[in-house]
Amino acid sequence: MAKIKKQPRPKAQTPKGFQDYFGADVTARNEMLATIAGVYHRYGFDALETSAVETVEALGKFLPDVDRPNEGVFAWEEDNDWLALRYDLTAPLARVAAQYRNDLPSPYRRYAMGPVWRNEKPGPGRFRQFYQCDADTVGAGSVAADAEICAMLADTLEAVGIERGDYIIRVNNRKVLNGVMEVAGLSGDDKEAERGIVLRAIDKLDRLGPEGVRALLGEGRKDASGDFTKGAGLADAQAEVVMGFMEAKRDTGAATVARLHELVAGSALGVEGVEELETIAALLAAQGYTAERIEIDPSVVRGLGYYTGPVYEAELTFEVTDEKGRPRNFGSVAGGGRYDDLVKRFTGQEVPATGVSIGVDRLLAALRAKGRMDQTAVGPVVVTVMDRDRMSDYQTMVAELRNAGIRAEVYLGNPKNFGNQLKYADKRASPVAIIAGSDEFDKGIVQIKDLILGAEIAKNATLEEWKDRPSQYEVPRDQMLAKVREILDTHS
Repeated sequence: MAKIKKQPRPKAQTPKGFQDYFGADVTARNEMLATIAGVYHRYGFDALETSAVETVEALGKFLPDVDRPNEGVFAWEEDNDWLALRYDLTAPLARVAAQYRNDLPSPYRRYAMGPVWRNEKPGPGRFRQFYQCDADTVGAGSVAADAEICAMLADTLEAVGIERGDYIIRVNNRKVLNGVMEVAGLSGDDKEAERGIVLRAIDKLDRLGPEGVRALLGEGRKDASGDFTKGAGLADAQAEVVMGFMEAKRDTGAATVARLHELVAGSALGVEGVEELETIAALLAAQGYTAERIEIDPSVVRGLGYYTGPVYEAELTFEVTDEKGRPRNFGSVAGGGRYDDLVKRFTGQEVPATGVSIGVDRLLAALRAKGRMDQTAVGPVVVTVMDRDRMSDYQTMVAELRNAGIRAEVYLGNPKNFGNQLKYADKRASPVAIIAGSDEFDKGIVQIKDLILGAEIAKNATLEEWKDRPSQYEVPRDQMLAKVREILDTHS
């Protein structure tokens, strides 16, 4: 008889580029999202949940080729149609705004929170699934909507625990950059290649510095490895206009705006962009948002092929230590801008829109880096089981705790080894264990063990100190709830 080949066991491992989230991380994220949602709700935004799956056609940026969709999304073919996991929360909003345009109020103000997926090569800190938290206004052409988004972003950062002085929201306008391109002689279809090189060079200012960018505006740049990158080939006068734009930031917003006016003189679009920045600054100042929180900064050039007007970016300014022990600024945790062409894909009509997206995981990491978030969530009070026949009594205890709003559970493993029950409570990060056996039930008492204090004492206390600071208390059964509350209040 032929021997049946045994099937190999599947590997218990997370797919590459994905990660699992456990209790403390999930709790911290949910609390943060609830705080952010509270700010958005206070500003009058409504919640929206869309499907995780969209048609590739609705996503728009990625289209199928002969065999499979382009890289960037997780997609599959179904009934001669391509479907994909959403890669952000903005594309679904554009679809919703078009699909329900006769039912939604205009402007439509919504916020959305949830996971998105990118079919990209994973790397350190770069995952294929991550959370986004967006707020957008669709149907408002006034830059008052952009100013409001910036104000709301500042309030949100402070609400979650980023103190004033530890962040700055920087605002620019894509129209100003387009005006600079026009003044530099780089407008028009025949200059598309040069314009692309210039825009990519500007986007590398943080990494290459002014000298590196200046080289890319000219003949090109050779890096440390000897590789040569061809430049835009601009004349000196053209390059000076572009460099002047990147170095236009001054000590005050008014001085920065004045310099931008000089740079875009002769470009109607550029002048319009500068005037919009002036309006945003004035609206923010009227609400008390000074340059210490939100400032005009021409170096913000995010989303070059996407945004059509104001752009903004929230940067955390405090220092952290990188993996090599070097100090560095934490960097960007949120960004957004005006995108007036996205809904137009569906309706054929221009629909103004502006919005912001917060990187939830980065914001959580920032709070941990500043020590403003507890690394471990407090676990439940554990009611131990000393007598299997008294399970109903243990369930009565845990119900009393839960009804009082205290997180609690009865130990449901094998109660034979009591030491294992306390080890379980430690692994659960439980603050309190309740102990009651036949003797305690007969006397009408319970033993309540303060596990947090007990752990502190066990670290370095002498025998005398241990006697002076007991971590286990014997109380009447009807005082159990009050004693547990007292212990929890002590450690909160």
